[in-house]
Amino acid sequence: MIIIGGTATNGIDESLSKILSIPLIKVENKIFPDGESYIRIPVSVKNEEVLLVQTTDYPQDKHLIELFLMAEAIKDLGAKKLTVIIPYLAYSRQDRRFKDGEAVSVKTILHILSEVGVDTLVIVEPHKPEELTYFDGEVKIIHPYPQIARKIKEMTNDPFILAPDRGALERAKSIAEEINAPYSYIEKERDRNTGEVRIKEAPNLSLREKDVVIVDDIISTGGTIAQASKLAYSLGAKNVIAAAVHLVLTDNAKERLKEAGVKTIIGTNTVKVDYKDIIVLDVSQSIALNL
Repeated sequence: MIIIGGTATNGIDESLSKILSIPLIKVENKIFPDGESYIRIPVSVKNEEVLLVQTTDYPQDKHLIELFLMAEAIKDLGAKKLTVIIPYLAYSRQDRRFKDGEAVSVKTILHILSEVGVDTLVIVEPHKPEELTYFDGEVKIIHPYPQIARKIKEMTNDPFILAPDRGALERAKSIAEEINAPYSYIEKERDRNTGEVRIKEAPNLSLREKDVVIVDDIISTGGTIAQASKLAYSLGAKNVIAAAVHLVLTDNAKERLKEAGVKTIIGTNTVKVDYKDIIVLDVSQSIALNL
């Protein structure tokens, strides 16, 4: 078995190589003058079991195309089995048609991965696990909840875990149970035309003197977390921490969270995080335990 590190790995390929004691080979790549990607697998993979690591954060389109090129090349070159580890799966939030005529982007991405010969797909914290049924092969889902829970326990004295919507409730429950903390959720609604998020229903509880930890799978613009933070303070919270697996952080999200009173942000290295004041956990151990 060998690990092939793709064009975007955030060091996860190197960590997996050390943890699993498996050789790591870096793919050769360059960009042609017209912007197209060149990919070369620099070793023989004939009859090998290959673990290909490639995350698909920004620039998503480039990283996805390179993933498709690498995967098909590996199978064309005779690999016995190809397992693709995607720490962050781009385009996964459009998992159904919210309005007539919309493309179901995650369906397209997963169909392509099936067609280029991927045997097993390893995904860290998919937006919705059921969307992975669009992939034809074996699927393994990695939930790094224990890592996040341990970090929360280190940082807080009396935590309360809060999901910013019903969809994140199972995540909040899993993390809360790891550290024996109470939890609840907020009911939100989103305007599909403007994208604006509003709190529809808030929990009837006191958060007085609590360290409130708002947990979700992804923080993108930060709007949902910011609203949840303001609500937590209105219910008496002492401090608010935001924790998510994927810290995409677009559109001044970090500043928006700070303005809403979020004291600390916890995330993982599934995407590249450039802010030094954010706590970034390495998901490699969680992945290795589930391969």
